[in-house]
Amino acid sequence: MNIDGTKYDLDSLSDGAKNQLVNLQLVDKKITALQQDLAIMQTARNAYANALVGDLPFKSDKLPT
Repeated sequence: MNIDGTKYDLDSLSDGAKNQLVNLQLVDKKITALQQDLAIMQTARNAYANALVGDLPFKSDKLPT
């Protein structure tokens, strides 16, 4: 394993270090999942905004998009 440019043998790490590594991996997975959720929400928001524009009354001073 490589941490901050230093190679470590996983078996040589203390139990505390191994626990922190597990915590780090769990947090990284959660961050990735949240980033995916955010992308989904941004896509949905854009779709709703586009639908809203389509449902707004047409004003003669603006061209429809």
